[in-house]
Amino acid sequence: MIRIDRARRRRLLPLICGWVVAMVLLSSSSNAIRADEQQQAPTVSFLNDVVPILTKLSCNSGGCHGKATGQNGFRLSLLGFEPDFDHTALLQEGRGRRLSVGSPDRSLLLIKATGRVPHGGGKRLEVNSEDFQVLRSWIQQGAVGPRADDLKLLRIAVSPSKLVLQRDAKQQLQVTAYFSNGTTRDVTRRTIYESNMPEIAMTDSKGLLTVQPRSGLFAIMAQFGGEIDVFQGVIPISDNGPAAAAVAAIAPTAYPVIDRPLFDQWTQLGVIPSATADDTTFVRRATIDICGTLPTADEIAAYVADQRTDKKSRLIDQLLERPEFASYFALKWADVLQNRGAGYGTGQQRPSTTLFAAWIRDSIAANKPYDRFVSEILTATGSQDRNPPTLWYRNVRTTKDYVESISQAFLGVRIQCAQCHHHPAERWSQADYYSLAAVFARVGRKGGFSDAEVPTAETIFLKDEGSILHPRTGEVMKPRPLGGADFKLTRLDDPRRAFAKWMTSGDNPFFARTMVNRMWGHFLGRGIIHPIDDARSTNPPSNPELLNALSRDFVTSGFDVKHLVRVITGSYAYGLSSVPNATNREDRQSFARFYPRRLKAEVLLDGISQILEVPTAFPGGPGQFPSGTRAIDLPDENVAAHFLDVFGRPNRDSACECERTDDPALTQALELVNSKEIQGKLTAAKGYVEKLAESKSPVDQNVRDVFVRVFGRRPTSEESAAAVEYLGSEMDQKEAYRSLLWSLLASNEFLFNR
Repeated sequence: MIRIDRARRRRLLPLICGWVVAMVLLSSSSNAIRADEQQQAPTVSFLNDVVPILTKLSCNSGGCHGKATGQNGFRLSLLGFEPDFDHTALLQEGRGRRLSVGSPDRSLLLIKATGRVPHGGGKRLEVNSEDFQVLRSWIQQGAVGPRADDLKLLRIAVSPSKLVLQRDAKQQLQVTAYFSNGTTRDVTRRTIYESNMPEIAMTDSKGLLTVQPRSGLFAIMAQFGGEIDVFQGVIPISDNGPAAAAVAAIAPTAYPVIDRPLFDQWTQLGVIPSATADDTTFVRRATIDICGTLPTADEIAAYVADQRTDKKSRLIDQLLERPEFASYFALKWADVLQNRGAGYGTGQQRPSTTLFAAWIRDSIAANKPYDRFVSEILTATGSQDRNPPTLWYRNVRTTKDYVESISQAFLGVRIQCAQCHHHPAERWSQADYYSLAAVFARVGRKGGFSDAEVPTAETIFLKDEGSILHPRTGEVMKPRPLGGADFKLTRLDDPRRAFAKWMTSGDNPFFARTMVNRMWGHFLGRGIIHPIDDARSTNPPSNPELLNALSRDFVTSGFDVKHLVRVITGSYAYGLSSVPNATNREDRQSFARFYPRRLKAEVLLDGISQILEVPTAFPGGPGQFPSGTRAIDLPDENVAAHFLDVFGRPNRDSACECERTDDPALTQALELVNSKEIQGKLTAAKGYVEKLAESKSPVDQNVRDVFVRVFGRRPTSEESAAAVEYLGSEMDQKEAYRSLLWSLLASNEFLFNR
């Protein structure tokens, strides 16, 4: 320790005092300057200024500090939806080094963001940019966090909201924020922009919209401070004069209320719809889409010969009364309702799986109103052995299952993100997620027995009590529907009944729209909202007027599903050819042509069996699947059939129809070449091939019969001549007919509904 004698101390004292006075004066001067700066600079709000900048810079995105584990020890809430948490992380964590109120320029937040020290996220800010100055001012003003008197952001609005633009055009978007005190602010440069069709149009970080050299419909999501608005754009394919003339020449017949929105959009886009499909194409298309079955040669001939003007509607009515209609749509709903047999043993059906499948099929055959069908499932109680709707609760049994299955299947909403944080592209919060879960908090289970995965043959009942806690706040959540108010319930009330009543009301914003969109997607190959179960403000319908018209008509009909099928299949769009013209060749949104799609796995297998006259032998217990059982009649996905798995049969793990894949794949091509199933049918005794080889009919007649069976049409003269020549050149007629049939079955014309 250094010791200073008294005399020396006496000599240094005046110097030390002078230095202290100087420091105090300097500090006072700096404080005065800082105070003066603070008086001149506007007060920066953490909630309305800082958080939007962090969001715009992607600091709180899921790929950076906003992910669940954070990044390099620094974690923010996703997209800033928990500002209190973010303020604590910035101010108090990291030994307080992230923010330096006394010397803002030394704050790690600014040093790293401007790239002055190594930063895993790279350089995010330019020194002295507007965003940099806002962040610096906020730190200099004391880095104040969210306050009770902060202005509340009510909404944002994009201007313009909708435009018709030309190819390669540019358009500056402006975003205005509206606050609780009636003030507004231009937040264009602080807004995040995202295009749903970047191949058509996209924006830069400043809101400048650039249209690509393509045509179509697109939407730009604008997000600021947790609020979202959408700009919708239309890029005409060409001058709409020819399209307007073509549309004007169309005489809407069956459902003009439904057709009109289509005609209006085609005119606006300058799209000329394809020609009407011919009779053979339409009867094949409708029979496959309604019944999951190929039409027979006699059915095709009868439809083509029918000269009545209403023969389309007559055909649709006939198809709706066939048992195949109920079987095919029961298969579709068994996928959505997760009637799952896996886990009980390969080739075996879990007890009661067949019971639930039969109940679904009988409900569809009886044309049970859709609102009643759904209500009976959601409010089901009793034994799973005796009350089939309760079997929905067999695989849907957790908080996550309830919320996500219901919202996706019946409300068309993908709310999964809100389980852990506020939905990044929609209004749904964690509170919305767990309030919906609270509707099912009192669902009780008793009895039953365990199998490989979950108990079965349980009894479903309403417990006296049950609650759901908010995972972050610990708050007990009250039962509440999406976007609605808390239900007013007593202890004796079943929250599920209140929820079902809310959901199936005619003015529900989700229920009818989701069903008509699902059915439109089934018949037209693409939803008006696409994907069909992802409705949100940032994924708008391609034709809102069409969706609204269909929804109103469905509600007015009393949720009559067969009526809905008649409306959609009777629409002008459904009757169009799949052959494109110059104006609609790239169209995938306006339904100006029919979009071909591959036959579903079960339909494809049944079609091959029908053509070759050899039914599929499905494995199972004695008498479980009698000869002639079709794939569309199988009760669940647990019936061993390699062909069905290769061609996209779903596992039924979720309510998403996306589990079923209809897209072509290499494995499918290999299956068509090497399939034991197909080869067995081609070589079966007493099958169609053997009958052809032994037939005494002229070869050209046999060729015609083959083409009608496989393609639903007669061969062209060139096709007929080539087939006859090939068959005449082969010594082994059985092998020749096998090769001919195999080549046609492997063609796109057979594999796709067109």
